[in-house]
Amino acid sequence: MITMEANDYIYGLRAIIEAIREGRHIDKLFIKKDLQGELASELFALMREHRIVAQRVPVERLNRITRKNHQGAIAMLSAVEYQNLGNLVTTLFDDGILPFIVVLDGITDVRNFGAIARTAECCGVNGLVIAERGSVSVGGDAVKTSAGALLSLPVCRERNLVNAVKFLKESGFNVVAVSEKADCNYTLGNYDVPTALVMGAEDTGISPEIMALCDTRVSIPMFGHIGSLNVSVAAGVMMYEVVRQRLNADLEVI
Repeated sequence: MITMEANDYIYGLRAIIEAIREGRHIDKLFIKKDLQGELASELFALMREHRIVAQRVPVERLNRITRKNHQGAIAMLSAVEYQNLGNLVTTLFDDGILPFIVVLDGITDVRNFGAIARTAECCGVNGLVIAERGSVSVGGDAVKTSAGALLSLPVCRERNLVNAVKFLKESGFNVVAVSEKADCNYTLGNYDVPTALVMGAEDTGISPEIMALCDTRVSIPMFGHIGSLNVSVAAGVMMYEVVRQRLNADLEVI
């Protein structure tokens, strides 16, 4: 079982307030449901200013994270500095790079996320896109699992993943949904253009709203008794198919 490193967390209202003011990147913020008081109001004002979303949780959940005096608030620090998706896409086009983005819809397992990031870095992927809520926490464990790939691979954390996919589509990306329910073999997709692969969680798959936006839906054929691959393995197969097609077309992979 993977657990968060102790230094991935900040405990207490004043410590969290100072961390936000110093520009530390907060990945998740857990606040006791009935938290009140002067310091709490100061924290709430900073959250609004910096657009930080918190989860209201019972005090029992906070106590399970730490036995320290958390004062009703625990922040989980991000191990990476998140990138702006719009800026990233603009830079890629301005630099004459054929963009390759991977969108992760509902991926919450840090081991799968780290493995995907490691393969993505090896394949020359230009960035990963995750949701602000309902997604993996990019802490020290994720960096370790990625073998350090997350320290150099841009990660964009979007408040609305549907809007992020719409933006990619409007920017000229071929948005490709990878789903076992699709009829098109993954090798028949066209990845010689700006490409955004969308991978969904193993239990729920890609959300219907995002699936409806995708230009292409592809599947990886299965020949055994198990109906699907682990998402990190499926992502690896897809990413290397993009690399294969681009190499065959004499296109620069990175």
